[in-house]
Amino acid sequence: MNLPANHRLVQLTPERLREVLDLDAWSFPTAASLDQLESVPFPLTWDRTVGIDAELPDESVPPADGAVPRRRELVALHSSYPYGQFPVPGARLAAAGLTWVGVHPGHRRRGLLRAMMEHHFARCRADDEAISVLFAADPGIYARFGYGAAASEVHLLIPRAAPMHAVPDADQHTLRVEHATRAAHGALVADVHRRAGEASGRPGWVGRETPEQEATFWADPEFERGGAEDLRIVVVERDGDPRGYALLRREFAWPGTGPDGTVALREVAAVDIAAAHALWGSLTTMDLMERVRTPRLATDDFVTRLLVNPRKADPHVVDNLWVRLVDVPAALSRRRYATDLDIVLAVTDHHLPQNAGHWRLRARAFGEATCTRTDDPADVGVDVANLGAAYLGSASLATTGAQEHTPNSLARTATAFRWPVEAFCSWLW
Repeated sequence: MNLPANHRLVQLTPERLREVLDLDAWSFPTAASLDQLESVPFPLTWDRTVGIDAELPDESVPPADGAVPRRRELVALHSSYPYGQFPVPGARLAAAGLTWVGVHPGHRRRGLLRAMMEHHFARCRADDEAISVLFAADPGIYARFGYGAAASEVHLLIPRAAPMHAVPDADQHTLRVEHATRAAHGALVADVHRRAGEASGRPGWVGRETPEQEATFWADPEFERGGAEDLRIVVVERDGDPRGYALLRREFAWPGTGPDGTVALREVAAVDIAAAHALWGSLTTMDLMERVRTPRLATDDFVTRLLVNPRKADPHVVDNLWVRLVDVPAALSRRRYATDLDIVLAVTDHHLPQNAGHWRLRARAFGEATCTRTDDPADVGVDVANLGAAYLGSASLATTGAQEHTPNSLARTATAFRWPVEAFCSWLW
């Protein structure tokens, strides 16, 4: 790991919270003051939060004995979340959720980001975290480090009372609408979120696994509401069993033509399509509200199938999760595949040479898989970023730039990598 002179990698601690928040505000501009940012729960796990300190001239102190005083300044940082049960196709594995990657704008183009990424990858391998996962603020940056866009999300603006297809048993649900708090609803939301992921088998549908994440998710400071009301929740139940929820705020407006409010959703989850029908039926018919603005949704979310005319919801699709295989054989052997497969992959990886080379991937459909180094000729050539894009089963390996060396090998491999449901994560970290 190469750092410029007078720079060093440091383990950050709670005593440096204000410095961390200040640097993050330089990296991701915000109207909130440092005092406001300090007033809400801090989301990071400190023992996984690392910075780069620069030793700089301190012009505020007079020189002593001809020596220019020096000062320490935090100029870059990154952290990661320890996901012990990250959902991948047919399985779960340990993964690192990379986050809070930032470099002070006055210290760019000095190799600080590269040094932090090298440190992150080394830690992943040491902790047996086979993949690194993130939401990309700047996709171009992370593609350079071997990440591939592995999931997409859709955003909708659903008109009031939008017609929906009928679903059996949707009318068997009851609902309640309440002020949302962690004390009253934290366990319910966590349970329904988990059950929704298990019912669908959706790769990427990770829960909030650390206390810091949970506390941050439920924080509802007034300065982050944009003038809207405090957080509310709609819960749908069947025979007393919660089967879906929506966290929301209502944004009220009354122009000259009458009420024109918007239901602004924060997160939605349902364990089946009947619960989803009951939930969305309630959300789209709230009094004084003319539309529902969704948060990120899976591109195959229940509501995309329920709406009679989804075009009216003005769908907008963007990237969701990005994946980087840090340990190729571990990552490929720990997920499941949709068909039998016996293939040799020629992997290129310019940042982690231990991943490069020929790997024989053998798998039984929806069963165990193995991935071992081999000297056999390659059937498919693939960059590690292509593997990352295809890893969660949504993007096709056939369209990511992989090279076919033996007839039909790419089609067979791409088919095995695909998964029945689209990969997706419901919340931003």
